[in-house]
Amino acid sequence: MHIVVAGLNYRTAPVAIREKFTFAESDLELALKELKETKSVMECVIVGTCNRTELYVVVDREHLCGHYLRGFIEKWFGVPREQFNKHLYIYENEKAIDHLFRVTCGLDSMVIGETQILGQIRDSFLLAQQTKVTGIMFNTLFKQAVTLAKRAHTETGIGDNPVSVSYAAVELGKRIFGSYDHKKVMIIGAGKMSELTVKHLYANGADKVIVVNRTLSRAQELAGKFQGVASSMDNLLQYLEEVDIVISSTGSADIVLTREQVAAVLQKRRSRPLFMIDIAVPRDLESAIGELPNVFLYDIDNLHSIVNNHLEERRKAAVVIERMIDEEMDAFEQWTRTLGVSPLIQALQTKASAIHDETMDSLMKKLPDLDERELKVIRKLTKSIVNQMLRDPVIRIKEMAAERDGEEALDYFTKIFALEEQLAEQERAEQAAVRQQEATDAHERWREDLLTKVSMQAVDALAKT
Repeated sequence: MHIVVAGLNYRTAPVAIREKFTFAESDLELALKELKETKSVMECVIVGTCNRTELYVVVDREHLCGHYLRGFIEKWFGVPREQFNKHLYIYENEKAIDHLFRVTCGLDSMVIGETQILGQIRDSFLLAQQTKVTGIMFNTLFKQAVTLAKRAHTETGIGDNPVSVSYAAVELGKRIFGSYDHKKVMIIGAGKMSELTVKHLYANGADKVIVVNRTLSRAQELAGKFQGVASSMDNLLQYLEEVDIVISSTGSADIVLTREQVAAVLQKRRSRPLFMIDIAVPRDLESAIGELPNVFLYDIDNLHSIVNNHLEERRKAAVVIERMIDEEMDAFEQWTRTLGVSPLIQALQTKASAIHDETMDSLMKKLPDLDERELKVIRKLTKSIVNQMLRDPVIRIKEMAAERDGEEALDYFTKIFALEEQLAEQERAEQAAVRQQEATDAHERWREDLLTKVSMQAVDALAKT
């Protein structure tokens, strides 16, 4: 079995291409089922976010899986492969596993260390599991990826440091207020960065937004997005008395608020802290305002400095997470090597059980006078001998399978105990079970289609009457 991922992301395809390959949430179950029915695919998970669309599959053959996956994408989205081939990446086995771990930990995200992708990967896996298109490989791999990402975020704190100006401003405010619950925000001007910052503040609990702008209609437009209050510049100092946070971005060539103006307002605020963010260039707020008691003033350079420091911290955390990924890669590889042990152990036990049964039959023929109690004692003792003889070989092959040359050890084990016939019989039985399941599934689909057709015919008949 081989693990493969095929996808497009923000690095390989612009949004104009990516938007053509997004799965509607309502269609995901059907897409998973169709992907699972694609030739060579044994297990599958579909991951879709605004920055990526990825198909994770377990396949029984490697050399044609890219062709089959391209065919699925082409058919599902109705886009010829010539239009997406150059944007599509395909990783196999170790590279595919490494890619999944990096994506889940946030190392492959547009903003390094973001944590939202962890929940998206988890939800994608759970949906695939509920749709019954995963098996032992992905049930193990995706659980391991999610557990790794949780541990990486907890142990390194990579997501704790905001890496955008707006997030940095919000985090700074938390140091002052602890919580934004019931805090009032005033926006001076109506710039895009101010809007983005107040959006984050609003999401964190701020419950009143006042927009002050020279053009009242623009203030009304922005205030409407937050169920806020719009005002002209004439009321600026009045509102400054009651707000907790000020975000300024006017584009004015002159200072909008001076130290003297703010100092006069502070006398009416009764020592309540005032958090001020000046995102304008040139600056709106006189720098001397920051010298006033209970006033915390930050400008765009302060915020960029914080962001750069936080980015550096995230990069350091990413190096630690890379080492954690290497360890998890080794652990998963070790686990996959042990998968080949189970069929061998089962084959050995089957062969030993058959030999034991033949021996007991021969004993009963040679000693026909043995009563049931004597036969039971003999059967129990001889079975114990067989089990004791098998115990050490079973323990050793499990240990050897986890080593680097595990495949070679499995081959030797098969030859030493002459298990070829038992393994072949197991494979025939598994194939028969798969064929039986496929026949059952096909019958269920036929039955559902028939019921749908009959129902439609009944509806048509009723409509005609």
